[in-house]
Amino acid sequence: MAHTQHEPSTTIDANVPTAARMYDYYLGGKDNYAADREACAALDKEVPSTRALALNNRRFLQRVVRTLAQDYGIRQFIDHGSGLPTQDNVHQVAQRVDPESRVVYIDNDPMVLVHGRALLDQNDRTAVIQADMRDTEGIFSHPDTRRLIDFSQPVAALFVSVMHCLPDGPDGPPALARRVAERLAPGSFMVMCQLVSEDAHVRDFVTEFMDRSTGGHWGRVRQEKDVAALFDGLEILEPGLVEVSTWRPDSEVAPRQLTQEWIEFGGVGRLP
Repeated sequence: MAHTQHEPSTTIDANVPTAARMYDYYLGGKDNYAADREACAALDKEVPSTRALALNNRRFLQRVVRTLAQDYGIRQFIDHGSGLPTQDNVHQVAQRVDPESRVVYIDNDPMVLVHGRALLDQNDRTAVIQADMRDTEGIFSHPDTRRLIDFSQPVAALFVSVMHCLPDGPDGPPALARRVAERLAPGSFMVMCQLVSEDAHVRDFVTEFMDRSTGGHWGRVRQEKDVAALFDGLEILEPGLVEVSTWRPDSEVAPRQLTQEWIEFGGVGRLP
């Protein structure tokens, strides 16, 4: 399937916020700049639940990886749009289940490459690749991917809180999801969620704000129906497509997303 090539920048611009660094700030990380923190403060005035949303999204990622490793025997993960390293990254969760688990992290932010490679330098079953997550051919044929991932066996392809970074169009989220799924072995998994709102004002405000703040490195806040369309042809694991804090929570008192102006919505689908 033809798709547009998107060359990631190699320059770190501290004056232009990025989604990866803003997410790092919300998670309590230190790999962010004043511009990122200022953008988060402005965003919080309109959608004050964003920090809680980011934390719940991270917990969802950790639960999904643990579930796929423990209950479904998945030992290979490709984390698209992985963001900056933090606590309990995908490889740490998966390798607690099986130290032989292998993880490839993908992000187009050059800061992720610098910090990720420093963190993972001592772990030969992980790799960090700087690439646009839409460049499926380049990612799947990359030497580090070929070294770590056996595509004849099931793989978990993770797209956690990243599809909203992609604009619509011929190379948008539906095309990307189809392209990746076509390359995976039967029994593989697609994990997908993104920011959604049923409130048109919230969708328009956040989309315009993030597009302007990040210098055009943004897609849009969508609706639940748009996310559901990404799972066409997949067997969706229980409990289905949901607000992510309710996806197989660790306990009845696990943190929940309490405000509803926007939510992270998605789930896990298995390739037949």
